[in-house]
Amino acid sequence: MALSVDIEKTLGDFHLRVKFEAENRVLALLGASGCGKSMTLKCIAGIERPDRGVITLDGTTLFDSGRGVNLPPQRRRVGYLFQQYALFPNMTVEQNIAAGVRDRRRAREETAEAIAAMRLEGLERKRPHQLSGGQQQRVALARILVNRPEVLLLDEPFSALDSHLRFQLEQELRGAIRRFGKTVLLVSHNRDEVFRLSDEVAIMHDGRIETTGEKKAVFANPRTRNGAILTGCKNVSPVEAIGERRARAVDWGVELALPASADGVQYVGIRMHDVRLADAQGEPNAFLCRVEETIENPFSCTVLLRPEGAASPIGWELDKERWRQIRAERLRVCLPPESMLLLKE
Repeated sequence: MALSVDIEKTLGDFHLRVKFEAENRVLALLGASGCGKSMTLKCIAGIERPDRGVITLDGTTLFDSGRGVNLPPQRRRVGYLFQQYALFPNMTVEQNIAAGVRDRRRAREETAEAIAAMRLEGLERKRPHQLSGGQQQRVALARILVNRPEVLLLDEPFSALDSHLRFQLEQELRGAIRRFGKTVLLVSHNRDEVFRLSDEVAIMHDGRIETTGEKKAVFANPRTRNGAILTGCKNVSPVEAIGERRARAVDWGVELALPASADGVQYVGIRMHDVRLADAQGEPNAFLCRVEETIENPFSCTVLLRPEGAASPIGWELDKERWRQIRAERLRVCLPPESMLLLKE
């Protein structure tokens, strides 16, 4: 099912203006809190009304400000999984799921099928307050899917779960998405979650989509400073161009060879795992650093390296055993040109 969104909405000083398309794939809206991700979903679902624009789903117009079309939520065939699941507290699991069935003649049969598919057997008579967070999520998802939506909207689906449950529930959700087989929009600020669950990523910032594309391509080249940070890049510095493919990293106080033209580049970034020891004299982007601090992570080390005169250190993440072998007060490291991210504001 093809979903097309081109809308604007103003709330006080905040202006949402998004345009994208998705069809039979999982598109993740990745962004910090307050950037407009959830508002976008609410506009698609019909919970919020855009000020202007058009939303269509498989050729059906859900909203068109110019033509005065604004279908109510119950007519949009959109399944919305809220952050807190929005289960009916006075209903049992079975009743909550049955409430979503369109054909009342098949309510009992479809409810039983959904309970089995979501592994909720034995919980049919329990009420939401008697369930774990993971069980509540499965009930909410079952209620949505028995309604046979044409598009599925997932709003921070793991925000109400503790870290112990997240990975298990993520696997279950992946299976449900695969069985659904239609367009899914996933809202999240968690880059790992987004990478594992999505096919495509749209990076949002301040009400707008900055970058969109296939997830591996977006993570490899997020294109903006905000996108680099959201996809996990910890080393970002403003730059001053000093040549066709050379620039000075202001925060690090070093000159760098770049993989492409410096024209229009405002920042450079490099992921901590891409920093490495320099192999030889004369290697591009190699310089001597003082080891400022070593931070121990559960399964790795983060070494903070400060080049001579740098305002900010460069983070280097490596295996603990590897660090034990090379531990020193000063190191000559390399920021490989091919690993540099060229970024705009």
